[in-house]
Formats: sequence, C-alpha cells, structure tokens
Amino acid sequence: MCSEIYASEEPMIETWNADPSDVASIDAIITAAYEVISGPAGKKRDWHRERSLFIPGARLIPIAKKAGEEDVDLAPQVLDVDAYIARVEPYFQKNGFFEKEIARRTARFGNIAHVWSTYESRYNPDDDEPFMRGVNSIQLFYDGSRWWIVTIYWQHESSDNPIRKNISRQKVERCCLGS
Repeated sequence: MCSEIYASEEPMIETWNADPSDVASIDAIITAAYEVISGPAGKKRDWHRERSLFIPGARLIPIAKKAGEEDVDLAPQVLDVDAYIARVEPYFQKNGFFEKEIARRTARFGNIAHVWSTYESRYNPDDDEPFMRGVNSIQLFYDGSRWWIVTIYWQHESSDNPIRKNISRQKVERCCLGS
C-alpha cells in the first residue's frame, strides 16, 4: 500500500507504508535494512520494503571509485533510494549477497540516532569467510511513531582501513549531548 507524503519545497513523492515491526525500534530498522538486501542470486528483493524504511529524500552513499575509472581516488557516490536499487539490482540478479551486522555502536539524542554498524558480506549464508566487510554510518530519525533511515554512508574494509579482528558488539542505547 502506498501513501502520499508532501515535502515543503518538493513535489509530492510517494513512500511505501512500512511494516510497523520493521520501524518500531532502532534494532528493528537496522535488522530490516540488512534483511531486505540479502538473498540468493536471482531472488527479487522486496524493494517496497526497502523504500518503506527510508524517509523521503534519504541518501545512500557508498565510498567508491566511479565505474570504469580505476586510477581515481575513492569518493562519495550520492544516491537516492531508487538510484541505489538501480545500482545493485543487476548485481543481485547474478550473485548471491548476504550481509549481516557483526558489531554496532549507537548514540541517541532526542529524536535522532547515529549508528556505526560493522558488517560482513557473503555470497551464501554458510560461506566460511566473508568476501567483504565494512562499516555503515547510519543516521536515523524518530517521528514519534516510527524510525526512519535518513542516510546510510559506508565504506568497505581495505588494507589501508582494516577492521579489528576482535571487534565486539557494543550498544549504547541513549547518550546525552551538551551540558
């Protein structure tokens, strides 16, 4: 089911109604974000569910090289939700992709939260080793009835930026900023 949302200076846009259990808590929305992109090769992802997690105007920002340009430095590739879907859908058609969170640090102040989420990616859920790891910087907003993803900004692990071997899951549910 689709609902209309009006932004003050933008044309009317549509967002899909979320399953309340996907957006009831920080844990729930982070779990849903990983679940929706995971699956075997050729499995169509539930893009309605994906869209329902993001506030209108949200951004997904991988740190990457531009396609076809190998001799350039990494740079943010700023995408909206539909551009992200267009970017990954061909890959998911040909490749299994299972991503899971292995560590988290959360800071919350009022209606905003920032989550550092360390992840591992595998082609199959039972693969011994991940083919990729990295860190998501996720900004969230609570509107009084549900959580929204505002931004996911991420970088893959590299030899220049390794993830510690003994990373542990840390959770800080609430912190206060200021005096």
